Amino acid sequence: VQLVESGGSWVQPAGSLRLSCAASGFTFSSYSMSWVRQAPGKELEWVSGISSAGTNIRYAEFVRDRFTISRDNAKSTLYLQMNSLEPEDTAMYYCSRDYWGDPSSPRGQGTQVTVSS
Repeated sequence: VQLVESGGSWVQPAGSLRLSCAASGFTFSSYSMSWVRQAPGKELEWVSGISSAGTNIRYAEFVRDRFTISRDNAKSTLYLQMNSLEPEDTAMYYCSRDYWGDPSSPRGQGTQVTVSS
């Protein structure tokens, strides 16, 4: 199982970023996936989950319609479009091979998102 996140960067408040997670080593289309994040000194936090076919999607309350999770099963890739970013969104973002971001599920190495002026 290999999950490789990319797309993180520094961005000013109200900016946007699109994260990607390239999956390999398993049948991507058979698994629910999720995005989780961890800010310095804080616990891992679930952001959003998507079912294997992309028909069941949920977001953490703090997302507030700012983020959109999606997947392309033909490309074995998971995405997270993040708009209206806030400094509180600063964290390392990981994709996880499950719906709710269970810490025991496989995760990638993460991609850093920094929101500051």
